[in-house]
Amino acid sequence: MTDGREFDRQGTYEITVEGILDGKWSDWFNGMKITFGSGSTTLTGAVADQSALRGILFKIWDLNLTLLSVIRIESE
Repeated sequence: MTDGREFDRQGTYEITVEGILDGKWSDWFNGMKITFGSGSTTLTGAVADQSALRGILFKIWDLNLTLLSVIRIESE
């Protein structure tokens, strides 16, 4: 069990959605880097906390995109 504090710290996330998003959406997704794979788009960047992550996920929902994965990238 945790006390929840580790969920309030900044982290780097890799969020993959189905389809190809135009690079102009980067600003709308808080400046996250947009890269493309085979039939998918990956947003990568720093996220201030869990509430900011939730905001990004809501934007994905609002665009009716299919969420494929959300990965927190651990820094060494």
